[in-house]
Amino acid sequence: MLQAGSQARVVMTTTSSWEEAQQLARTLVDERLAACATCLPGALSTYRWQGEVESAQETLILIKTLAELLPSLESRIQSLHGYQTPELLVLQIEAGSSGYLEWMIEAFKHT
Repeated sequence: MLQAGSQARVVMTTTSSWEEAQQLARTLVDERLAACATCLPGALSTYRWQGEVESAQETLILIKTLAELLPSLESRIQSLHGYQTPELLVLQIEAGSSGYLEWMIEAFKHT
């Protein structure tokens, strides 16, 4: 059954390598800033940087977190990321499966 995901957020960022994505994902979960981070290699990004159109192979990371953790998550991504200006887009979750959303909340509790 679906329920409102009032605190749930998905944060998107990209990295220049699979290895950096895996390390970033592991750190964010280890530090309980993310319940889960899904790394998707093979993204081709086309963008304008310093006046030039560029393309690069990247790994997309979907980070599942809570709204209250966003400031700490942003700070940690900024400190660990290899890009001068890392992508950091936050999506509010309208609804999700109750089991998954409950699991997310539990993932942030200290054991």
